[in-house]
Amino acid sequence: MNTQSPNSWQPLLGGIVAALIVLLGFNSFVILNPGQAGVLSILGKAQDGVLLEGIHLRPPLVSNVDVYDLTVQKFEVPAESSTKDLQDLKASFAINFRLDPIQVVEIRRTQGTLQNIVSKIIAPQTQESFKIAAARRTVEEAITKRDELKEDFDNALSDRLDKYGILILDTSVVDLSFSPEFARAVEEKQIAEQKSQRAVYVAREAEQQAQADINRAKGKAEAQRLLAETLRAQGGELVLQKEAIEAWREGGAQMPKVLVTGGDSQGGVPFLFNLGNMD
Repeated sequence: MNTQSPNSWQPLLGGIVAALIVLLGFNSFVILNPGQAGVLSILGKAQDGVLLEGIHLRPPLVSNVDVYDLTVQKFEVPAESSTKDLQDLKASFAINFRLDPIQVVEIRRTQGTLQNIVSKIIAPQTQESFKIAAARRTVEEAITKRDELKEDFDNALSDRLDKYGILILDTSVVDLSFSPEFARAVEEKQIAEQKSQRAVYVAREAEQQAQADINRAKGKAEAQRLLAETLRAQGGELVLQKEAIEAWREGGAQMPKVLVTGGDSQGGVPFLFNLGNMD
């Protein structure tokens, strides 16, 4: 019976030792890329001092490094509130933020993962900030003055999240909606305003037409006055007689056979009659 030599275990043992050395070597350092920060934890306890980009040594097997993304993060968060006139107002905000690298260790100790930061801090603080901004104005003002609503919201949210190490870079109102009752009220108001504007337009048009008629009447009266003065000044009786004859002719009636005028030179319009009708 053959027995295995003790020397035959040496290669196997050497391989195991080499594997352990390689494993320990890989677990003895961590590489952080630009835009990342790490928090070293030994036996589950977060250590002071944030790890920034580069290579960092760590105790093998008993340590862990939580990596946080320091680049801009974007999440859409819904919110709901009541306005100053007790109308329901709903909104959805797109929030751009990033973590303060100086406070990453405290974030790790108090909040943990990025998902926890969004669900436990950003979402509820968004809700509270929206309540503050919406309560300062009516629902109509919230719609017509959206920029002011957003400004109040941004200020309130930044103040609330700054103490958590969350830096707000920008927010935008993705959606802003109100109750169906208010939507009907807005529609009815718009219809009433359109009718009122139409009535004002009609009234102004009638006023302008009346003024135009007055101006035309004044112009006609003035023209007649000037004509009368001209006729009186330039012997207009003859002109009037001539116009009477022409008017008679243009009217289509039979011309009279006898024309009688006044005896004096200042006579008026000739008196016309047909002797044939005197039979």
